[in-house]
Amino acid sequence: MSKGQIRKALSGFYYVQDGQEFIRCRGRGVFRNRGVNPLVGDFVDYEVEGTSNGTITVVHERKNELVRPPIANIDQALLVFSLTEPDFNPLLLDRFLVVVESFQIEPIICLTKTDIVSEKERQRIQPFIEDYQNIGYTVIETYIDDQQLKEKLTPILKDKVSVLAGQSGVGKSTMLNTILPELDLKTGIISEALGRGKHTTRHVELLDVCGGLLADTPGFSSFDFDEIDKEQLSYCFPEFRRVSDRCKFRECLHISEPKCAVQEGIKNGEIKEYRYKHYVKFLEEITDRKPRY
Repeated sequence: MSKGQIRKALSGFYYVQDGQEFIRCRGRGVFRNRGVNPLVGDFVDYEVEGTSNGTITVVHERKNELVRPPIANIDQALLVFSLTEPDFNPLLLDRFLVVVESFQIEPIICLTKTDIVSEKERQRIQPFIEDYQNIGYTVIETYIDDQQLKEKLTPILKDKVSVLAGQSGVGKSTMLNTILPELDLKTGIISEALGRGKHTTRHVELLDVCGGLLADTPGFSSFDFDEIDKEQLSYCFPEFRRVSDRCKFRECLHISEPKCAVQEGIKNGEIKEYRYKHYVKFLEEITDRKPRY
């Protein structure tokens, strides 16, 4: 029995990397009956048949998984947002952050188009950047033809499995073209529906980039809160998570409960008011959604 990791899925085959070797595998026939669906990123056991083909016999437990794109065991998500064209949007960024946090994936905030943002707009955005850094998020800044981008990303991507996500037109493909020019991804082809759209690649693949693995996909195609319960939401805000154990009630939703540590954090400046307003907006969305059956 051999072990490896699925690096690519294409046309019903799974390409498992074991050391320097790639073995083209099929899944066991019983997987479908058991509801087992191997994903790119899975660690698996496989048996070799003949000279090159194999069969995946065991899919090991995952630490997380996504449906769109279908990938497992992700360490971090690079959330790519522009400072201008389109304008920087903290509400949308917080939405992305919450969804990524809900999967227990570490978010990295990548801000693009820093070379073309006006000084006035930069002054408006700078306090937000400092807020996210104070919360504990890693923030990197870049622009088209940034010759230092690979140097900036290497310590972040090294030894990690990463995915890209971001609003349309912010420069995701341009980033990939810069750090991995051989991909030659076309820019401007992702639709405006937050990543839903066309892509030159028809499969999911983990690529060796800057000493780590990066999913060659448009990233998340859905940033709704369907999988997040209202009790879970506050844990997707790190600054809420740090103080919530001081709340009087264990299941405090931080709305009108007495002796709420989050409310106190807003008063003393530990928690930014706009982040709390976004939390309330997201909580209302979760509360108002239709029941799932």
